[in-house]
Amino acid sequence: MQAFGLYTHIRANRIRSGFLLAGLFLLIYVMVFAGALVVEAFAYGEPPLDVILARAFRDLIAAFPWATIAALVWLFIAYRFNRGIIALATGAHPVTRAEEPKLYQLLENLCISRGLTMPRLYIMESPVLNAFASGMNEKQYAVTVTRGLMEALDDQEMEAVLAHELTHIRNGDVRMMVIAVVIAGVISFFGEILFRSLTRMSFGAGGIRMPRRSSNGDRKGGGGGALVAILIAVALIVLSWLLSQVIRFALSRAREYLADAGAVELTKNPDAMISALLKIDGRGELPSAPSAVMEMCIDNPRSGFTDLFATHPSIASRVDRLVRFAGGRMPELPPPTKEASGDSTDTGAEPHAGPWGTALPEGSAQQPGPGQSSSQSQGSIPQGPWGPLFPPGGGR
Repeated sequence: MQAFGLYTHIRANRIRSGFLLAGLFLLIYVMVFAGALVVEAFAYGEPPLDVILARAFRDLIAAFPWATIAALVWLFIAYRFNRGIIALATGAHPVTRAEEPKLYQLLENLCISRGLTMPRLYIMESPVLNAFASGMNEKQYAVTVTRGLMEALDDQEMEAVLAHELTHIRNGDVRMMVIAVVIAGVISFFGEILFRSLTRMSFGAGGIRMPRRSSNGDRKGGGGGALVAILIAVALIVLSWLLSQVIRFALSRAREYLADAGAVELTKNPDAMISALLKIDGRGELPSAPSAVMEMCIDNPRSGFTDLFATHPSIASRVDRLVRFAGGRMPELPPPTKEASGDSTDTGAEPHAGPWGTALPEGSAQQPGPGQSSSQSQGSIPQGPWGPLFPPGGGR
């Protein structure tokens, strides 16, 4: 990717993310209005619907500054304590240069190459393969990797992962995601309180209770105004929650492609980013980590129906973009071994299963990859199942 194209995409994504965050913040006031509708529906007899809506809007105006202050206080708490909260939730611990010299040096060299402030380095003692960046400012920025990732990746692959997380920091993604998670948490929390309050008011000790009806409600034309107001409130609560989740997903998905591209820009090694992603694929689930932390990870695996709510694009689509736009190559599969293929004279032996799929049997022709002709896939260049491992005339 050319620098102009990459930075244009980053700038466009920041503008788009700003609008999405503003929309997320507005959903707080939609929830306040829904709460006002519930209160007005139960507080007074049963006036017409237009009267209930007018009173609820008046309540929203009165509650506007208090709702804003509450949201800002919540954000301030996240701003001050987010790194400690995340470390507590994941069990990650900080490490120094003396404790992890190789990992520390890889991260430090990347920071020096781009003039970035060195973030704190954390390690999770977990066998899964994942990493994430966190923090709201330069004093709080941290990069966390799992022990399993350190053991599974070589130096070039680990450098690519660290560059991916540094790109999130440089692009402001981690700050944006913390804000989005906090605001979405406010909406979910307030929505749950409203539903619980509505349940208590509607289902009391004496059974189902409807809003109080005035003695002359029919003459005032109230009819089912309160019931309609409650249905509107429930619809607003559900819609606000769904939109808050959709906005979170939109923010997460867009930033991963840019972070992959930024990692290639930092390391000049698209092949390392590709092989790292393929090793991480399907092995990144952190069972003890909350969903908000998984949204910040390099991979947040989902499958089946839950893929509809995935916060990350699939590894396959990310690798495809690196191959098509960043000059990356799919790694060559290792040759089959005796242990994997059985007796060499057995023509019915199963193909060897490599770390990224099933290798071709010995003697079989390798197929050209996307965009590769048959002539391009032959010759002395090392061949992988998707085309040449390295470009002609040079390695990585």
